[in-house]
Amino acid sequence: MNERLTIGQLYPSSVHPSVLKRPAAAKGSNVPEASFESLLHKNMLKFSTHAAKRLEQRGIELGSSQLDQISSAVDKAAAKGSKESLILMHDMALIVSIPNRTVVTAMDGKSMKDNVFTQIDSAVIIS
Repeated sequence: MNERLTIGQLYPSSVHPSVLKRPAAAKGSNVPEASFESLLHKNMLKFSTHAAKRLEQRGIELGSSQLDQISSAVDKAAAKGSKESLILMHDMALIVSIPNRTVVTAMDGKSMKDNVFTQIDSAVIIS
């Protein structure tokens, strides 16, 4: 059995890393071992400097449940093959680079009005 599964395929992103145990690498394996830390960072939601500034400027605060919802939306968009997605959540819009799991920019309801979203290939609506 030479098939390898990544952590993201086995466990939801909300599982605490201390619960997970990694099997030892098989001797003679040609597949490079990815560190647990690199797998964890690959599956984490990140915010670009620009997005962090926009969140601060517009007074948008995200709680842990909202971050979980956004992460779940990113997972759904990734499963459909999306690259750049618009995530609409309550009175907020986020543009997310799906392969990088990075929020690129954020807008509140006032900023969204009369706005055109370009260079996206999908939209996820969180209710």
